[in-house]
Amino acid sequence: MFKGVLIEKDESGYHAALKDLDDSVLMDGDTRLSVAYSTLNYKDALAISGKAPVVRKFPMIPGIDLAGTVISCSSGKFKAGDEVLLNGFGVGEAHCGGLAQQAQLNSEWLIALPKGLTAKQAMAIGTAGYTAMLCVMALQKHGVKPGNGEILVTGANGGVGSYAIAILAKLGYSVVAATGRMAEAGYLTALGASDIIDRHTLSEPGKPLAKERWAGVVDSVGSHTLVNACASTKYGGIVAACGLAQGMDLPGTVAPFILRGVTLAGIDSVMRPLQDRIEAWEKLATLLDAGTLENIATEIGLSQVCDTAQQLLEGKVRGRIVVNVNQL
Repeated sequence: MFKGVLIEKDESGYHAALKDLDDSVLMDGDTRLSVAYSTLNYKDALAISGKAPVVRKFPMIPGIDLAGTVISCSSGKFKAGDEVLLNGFGVGEAHCGGLAQQAQLNSEWLIALPKGLTAKQAMAIGTAGYTAMLCVMALQKHGVKPGNGEILVTGANGGVGSYAIAILAKLGYSVVAATGRMAEAGYLTALGASDIIDRHTLSEPGKPLAKERWAGVVDSVGSHTLVNACASTKYGGIVAACGLAQGMDLPGTVAPFILRGVTLAGIDSVMRPLQDRIEAWEKLATLLDAGTLENIATEIGLSQVCDTAQQLLEGKVRGRIVVNVNQL
């Protein structure tokens, strides 16, 4: 027996609760893990609340991230005692995920825990930090350098936004943070933001083209915010889009793309090829220090997951939530 958050759907409705579980709830996989830490992401919160059709099979253990120790691995890729981590691949949606003390997964989804990171630190980074790193890598591969101008980060108080600011600042970029919580300006400045703007300047319908300002953008918001970010990106700049906190619509025009040569780069973290994952995590292990991780992440126990998920959906959570699955 082990403990975990379980989502069930039956005639009486949709339910998520902390329960005592056994192996019967786990799904097929060649690798058995003892989970040490997981996280609570926006997608996890949607899954737990049932406010979006994230979960595709029931019953389901949510948790799109996890870090833990291999108990057994029949594929031979890992051996007992190896420390590994996972992001995405439909885990927590179609395959039982990380918000439990045990997991049964496919070894091809796992990568070795990067040197220099503990399991807790890896989950403090989690999918949010990993996605932020993929966005920054897209900007770099496009040729955006610190001297090219300001980088806009939207959804700045969230996990992706927080890590994007920290990573970009560490690399020498000038970062402008867009947030709806101006009271958190001190937090964003401490992460490395050089300027802070109110998200409402971007979240309403705007012009097809606005004054050029951004050399690059990391956007986790979508909808009007993404459209306005594109409209104010400099000639030849790039916008890395990775989220839909405001909405998944794109109510804009082609003007920035055909008149200013702006590139809109979609950033998927769920099915990303293995080599991209390893590259991103190796960079994260060297760029982010323990102090930054402690500033961004808050630790909770399994029994707090469901309540915290609601707070996350209400926009009341700053940074990252790390879940110690062996603490109730």
